[in-house]
Amino acid sequence: MLETSADVVVVGGGLGGVAAALALLRAGRTVILTEEHDWLGGQLTSQAVPPDEHSWVERFGVTASYRALREGIRRYYRDHYPLTERARAQRELNPGAGHVSRLCHEPRVVVAVIEAMLAPYRGSGRLRVLQPYRPVGAEVDGDRVTSVRLAHRDSAEQVVLCAPYVLDATETGELLPLTGTEYVTGFESQSETGEPSAPVEAQPLNMQAVSVCFAIDHVDGDHTIDKPASYDFWRAYEPPFWGDRLLSWRCPNPRTLEIVERSFTPNPDDDPQLVQADQRVSAGDADLWTFRRIAARRNFKQGAYDSDITLVNWPMIDYLEGPVIDVPDADRHLMAARELSRSAFYWLQTEAPRADGGTGFPGLRLRGDVTGSADGLAQAAYIRESRRIQALYTVTEQDLSLAVRGDKGAVSYADSVGVGMYRIDLHPSTGGDNYIDVGCSPFEIPLGALIPRRMANLLAAGKNIGTTHITNGAYRLHPVEWNAGEAAGALAAFCLEKATTPHAVRQSEALLTDFQRRLTQDGVELRWPDVAGY
Repeated sequence: MLETSADVVVVGGGLGGVAAALALLRAGRTVILTEEHDWLGGQLTSQAVPPDEHSWVERFGVTASYRALREGIRRYYRDHYPLTERARAQRELNPGAGHVSRLCHEPRVVVAVIEAMLAPYRGSGRLRVLQPYRPVGAEVDGDRVTSVRLAHRDSAEQVVLCAPYVLDATETGELLPLTGTEYVTGFESQSETGEPSAPVEAQPLNMQAVSVCFAIDHVDGDHTIDKPASYDFWRAYEPPFWGDRLLSWRCPNPRTLEIVERSFTPNPDDDPQLVQADQRVSAGDADLWTFRRIAARRNFKQGAYDSDITLVNWPMIDYLEGPVIDVPDADRHLMAARELSRSAFYWLQTEAPRADGGTGFPGLRLRGDVTGSADGLAQAAYIRESRRIQALYTVTEQDLSLAVRGDKGAVSYADSVGVGMYRIDLHPSTGGDNYIDVGCSPFEIPLGALIPRRMANLLAAGKNIGTTHITNGAYRLHPVEWNAGEAAGALAAFCLEKATTPHAVRQSEALLTDFQRRLTQDGVELRWPDVAGY
């Protein structure tokens, strides 16, 4: 069995893992970065989820490296895509003109930009990327992880990785049970957290729905797929709070829970450059075609695209039948989630009501070439909710909620290592809960949320930080995951340089001040400016 080492091992190559690796490499450290899927980038790539971002993202509220990622995406389009002159001239180019974000784009572009950001470090030998590998074991000595064992996804060949620091940037906190790190899942009880929206009893298996996203376009011809084996089940499936069958245009409004009907118009005759995404005004999901559109054909020279391309991450593909973490049938649920997505696509092609009174859109095509998969769906399920460390500090609903905080403004922590902003946005759950949507203040990321209470050399670097089931709904978004990973990587590098520990950095005013100064120098924003319109 191959054994290798580095200054830091980062397990998980999603947004948090990539940001952590970049922070470590900038600090001169050697890094081994691992990822179980074919693409680095997690939410933005293998899971095919266009970015969910706050309204001020173009001006402030993200790290310099995340901004460089966004600028790199736009530059890639300008350098390599046949944009119209009008689109090319747009400073805030939105290639897909989607309503969910001011930067909707094809997943492969992000893969290319991430690879370019990492390329100099690969060339120098200071970064080694292992793909596709997933963690299967670990060795622990007291409160320290001494090694992590990974297996190749396809060949099952194993490798052992050793490092002074190990960062868990996996999508589901895979290292936590393997290392014996204390963690929580699902809904904490109100007695544990004091959260107004928490249940009386803890519900560890009550987790947000997972979704298997997919990209589609609409062209001439009949592209109807074979009827999925479980289609009849999903066609009849109706959650009790949904107001209709899951496969329909009707569902609860996430903010009001009123049953609303969405529209769906492939390739609408609109002006995509006039669309400005702003979730303070609207969630943008009234028309599902434009909601998460990732290529608006009018942004490209005539004939370059036969159709828009839109990304299906809609309510109808939220899988509610069971969790995929800490249950023996997790793989069955993941496969069933893929079947739900296939069934939703077949329903769109054959039975979905059209505005003209007809049914079905046989011209819809699965674009597996866009998502990099053989079956037409995303490579990986979008898992909104991870295992979460029992942290030195856990962010709770009352930290963020506008209803609780009133007009106090942005949330502030003495040990801030970054900022974020999003509503507490929880999708329906495996325990039968409807949407939970809570308005919240702009917030900071406390250093204590990255550090387990006990483990000395393992850090959380993604959605597994110290949040609750409820506050995960605000902290799970793309720029916050990136910021958390970047801070975790910077912290490991700082501890190696100073011969100290994460716990000591948080406890020492002098060390914390020095560490925060380093973050600021690297372009990590620690405080929110005084802006109106929260």
